[in-house]
Amino acid sequence: MSETTTEIRPVTEELPKGDTLVADTVVSLRRRERRRRQRDILLSTGTPLVLLVLWQIAASANWIDAKLFPAPTTIVRAAGSLISAGTLQSDLGATVARLLVGYSIGVVSGVAVGLVLGLSRPLRAAFSPLFNGLYAVPSIALLPLLLVIFGIGETAKVLTVVAVTFFVFEINLTAAVRNFDPRLLEAGRAYGARRGALFRHVLLPGTMPAIFTSLRVSIALGLVVTTATEFVAANNGLGYLVWNSWQLFETNDMYVGLVTIALVGVVLTAIVAGLEWLALPWMRARRG
Repeated sequence: MSETTTEIRPVTEELPKGDTLVADTVVSLRRRERRRRQRDILLSTGTPLVLLVLWQIAASANWIDAKLFPAPTTIVRAAGSLISAGTLQSDLGATVARLLVGYSIGVVSGVAVGLVLGLSRPLRAAFSPLFNGLYAVPSIALLPLLLVIFGIGETAKVLTVVAVTFFVFEINLTAAVRNFDPRLLEAGRAYGARRGALFRHVLLPGTMPAIFTSLRVSIALGLVVTTATEFVAANNGLGYLVWNSWQLFETNDMYVGLVTIALVGVVLTAIVAGLEWLALPWMRARRG
């Protein structure tokens, strides 16, 4: 009776050449992507710092008029004075509150109306021309009308933010639903999904990229509209701080307001980008 011997390969045996090549390629791509991200971070942080240093040097050497373009260190000292007096915190809180209230209302209403118009051709035919016409009117131009209707108060300022946010979402969501791939809906029906399940598991996830794009665009527009309304119809807020400082020719305080508005925009946009990164894992995998 003959024995059958089985060759046992050592666990340390090298991978086949093809597999080794694939593994090396994957590692190389990951290293390249890591270097690109490090470069992007360096550029995004280094460029503003270099510009600030150049600004500081130009102001200190009197290459530019320090009264019109105060040095960054002067602006920082002015910001410290406003913070000590509690003025900057109060104005910042007023602006952010108006923005977030109007933004939230505009997001909810814009998503709802955009989805409905995208799904209903008769409603789209009836209301899309009206909405397109109203969207062409600058939201800030509606402020005088809103002030006549609601008076000088928070309602008019908040509604201007609602208007600009609503139209961004209404237009983008309507287009996203109309351009939705019908094969995905057919696949959902093939697996037994009905209307509610199709909406939750197919249509809504498919329109999420459009929703987050609208979130990024509208948060910046909402901040612009909020500060613009504070120029003319408020006695507090960052927009009021900038406008009042300009009228009094207090350029240091004016720059503090402008820089704070820019920082608010950067922070809010970063928050939206972070939420998108968490909420859309398939997009994260696609982008690497």
